[in-house]
Amino acid sequence: MAERAPSGAAPAFRRVLLKLSGEALMGDHDYGTDPKTVDAIAREIVGVQGEGLELAIVVGGGNIYRGISAAAEGMDRATADYAGMLATVLNALALQDALERLGADTRVLSALEVSEVAEPYIRRRAMRHLEKGRIVIFAAGTGNPFFTTDTAAALRALEIGAEAILMAKNGVSGVYDGDPRQDPAARFVPELTHLEAIERGLRVMDTTALSLCMDNSLPIHVFELAEGNIVRVASGERLGTVVATPPAAS
Repeated sequence: MAERAPSGAAPAFRRVLLKLSGEALMGDHDYGTDPKTVDAIAREIVGVQGEGLELAIVVGGGNIYRGISAAAEGMDRATADYAGMLATVLNALALQDALERLGADTRVLSALEVSEVAEPYIRRRAMRHLEKGRIVIFAAGTGNPFFTTDTAAALRALEIGAEAILMAKNGVSGVYDGDPRQDPAARFVPELTHLEAIERGLRVMDTTALSLCMDNSLPIHVFELAEGNIVRVASGERLGTVVATPPAAS
């Protein structure tokens, strides 16, 4: 039986995709993963999933390797992006280990073939795992260079029929009209549409990911990755920024 973290209410969604940055797993370290931080995140995930939420996860790889940075230093961009995809596999395995030590049933599905450590990504298989109450971790992005893990999150969320993307940000409480770590005058934006985020160049997700979500009316809940926040957002509490496109009038 999976160990549960305290939860205040039943989930407000049936199925969601949680997007975690690789940096969220670092804790106070300069790179890599911090076991205590990964364990704390895993406890929250197990707690909310134990209340009946079908939960898939996309985790980035920026704590280990960032393809764009390597490409800027002269590496071939496609090669750098493939290395970044492999970094997400490492993070997915670390998160899987933490979840399973808490008793959760998990599966890692990779867009790149690494059959010794993960299943290949097959949409129907992913959905079946979710229906059986397993936590599904999607690794290796989309399996293609030039696409970020934000785009992978949007794509996988749509493929599995998720009702929302929960985007946990490291050290930022939501969307701002500037970088609050560099600009003290940056203002918090509690809600906006996908198109507004694209037109204003706000750093929610990359443009490809936002366009996918906009075209398919998939809301994005952006919030700080702090203790208890995953449970609070999953239970329907208004926290951080909501990016959503109102339905067209009939």
